[in-house]
Amino acid sequence: MYARSLPTPTRSVFLFGPRGTGKTTWIRDRFPTADAYDLLDTREALRLSKNPDVLFRELAALPAGSWAVIDEVQKVPELLNEVHRLIEARGLRFVLSGSSARKLRRRGVNLLAGRAITTTLFPLVSAELDFELDIERALSYGTLPMALVDDDPLDYLRTYAETYLVQEVQAEALTRNLGAFARFLEIAARQNAQATNATSIARDAGIDRRTVQNHFAILTDTLIGYWLPAWKLKSATKQVRQSKFYFFDGGVVRALSGRLPYPPTLEERGPLVETLILNEIRAFLSYTGRHYRPHYWRSYDDAEVDVLCETAAGFVAIEIKATTRWDRRFNRGLHRVRQHLAPHATTCFGVYLGQRAALWDDVRILPALDFLKRLWDGEVLR
Repeated sequence: MYARSLPTPTRSVFLFGPRGTGKTTWIRDRFPTADAYDLLDTREALRLSKNPDVLFRELAALPAGSWAVIDEVQKVPELLNEVHRLIEARGLRFVLSGSSARKLRRRGVNLLAGRAITTTLFPLVSAELDFELDIERALSYGTLPMALVDDDPLDYLRTYAETYLVQEVQAEALTRNLGAFARFLEIAARQNAQATNATSIARDAGIDRRTVQNHFAILTDTLIGYWLPAWKLKSATKQVRQSKFYFFDGGVVRALSGRLPYPPTLEERGPLVETLILNEIRAFLSYTGRHYRPHYWRSYDDAEVDVLCETAAGFVAIEIKATTRWDRRFNRGLHRVRQHLAPHATTCFGVYLGQRAALWDDVRILPALDFLKRLWDGEVLR
């Protein structure tokens, strides 16, 4: 079993994360003696949905400070009223896990008014693998735990994509037209890590633009993907403002796009490397409690920075390339951003698939694994 980097909480927590990231395993490891309710068990979910107050009666006798677990809490959001009572009246602590936040965001659902923190479990990251991450395998199959250990990751990831459509989308009645959503999903996966053009996607999927926007909301609510917003440099003009959409795992992207049986093409590799590095950055920020928000930047003359993040120590700009040789022209966007921001407080990194570190002008060029080691050592985003 992998030693996960997500810290053990000391107070009640909402633990979110896509299916397959290992939430249940993490909970069993950190809270082995806690009373647990698994709402993926249909009988259990039905029992508690009929009488949510049963939860209070069953847990009220526990000593103050005891832990209880409700797995897939979004299945019966009414239980959160009872959780609230148990926290207030009995001093209990809860781990409330879920693979979708959609139902919990509806008006009227009790989100415990700050009595529980919110955290996320990501796919496996390089630090959890002692930096023995096989980059090429990660680009092809991602870093979900089962995709790394399964003898047939293709079969696992194909099943994962089908399970998402059936269990998350169809079972939760998130859309009436599953066929149209499946077409949208394939197109969105093929445009992973690109500035999103909803009108173009709507045309290709045969649906209207508003439906595309709703479908993207389903992807974010079910934690399958997230938006990377564009940074607006105040002193610059003619900048791209559309957000980019990223899926949470490269293997899932390839399964959804129908590319899983084939080696990643040159066209795929760039977005896949970006996805891998950006997901590690997001995991690092989440696990270490650094509440910085990553962005990207691009001008209309195609100068670009893949990740731009403001930190307490200044700005960090990162350009990511799927090449084995670094070219000076890759520094163009980094230099541009550094000029517009505070040059003395902007650190620039180039990340690539080559073997040697280098310093080109004011840009630190690092092989991907070297960059990830520095990231998790706290040397990149301070």
